[in-house]
Amino acid sequence: MAYVLLGIAIAAEVAATSLIKATAGFTRLGPTLACLAGYGLAFVMLAQAVKQIPVGVAYALWSGLGTATIVAIGAVFLGEPLGAVKIIGIALIIVGVVILNLSGTH
Repeated sequence: MAYVLLGIAIAAEVAATSLIKATAGFTRLGPTLACLAGYGLAFVMLAQAVKQIPVGVAYALWSGLGTATIVAIGAVFLGEPLGAVKIIGIALIIVGVVILNLSGTH
């Protein structure tokens, strides 16, 4: 169940981060409220998940998968460039998350 809560936290954080541009510097009420609600949900779910998952592992998954997803969203939907350096960086993040998860099980 803790990993389900962590998955919700990651999805909420990705949704909130995706809305930041639409807030226009937090001057547009609707996107701003949705963005803040998404971050609020993300932190509540993350806090619940770390009751059963080591905080380092949970945070590595939350931040790493969130970062990789946001880069993909930026490339696919926002036309942001995705070069070799970004791909290598994302690969290193994923490798780091895998290593932390493997070390968290022993």
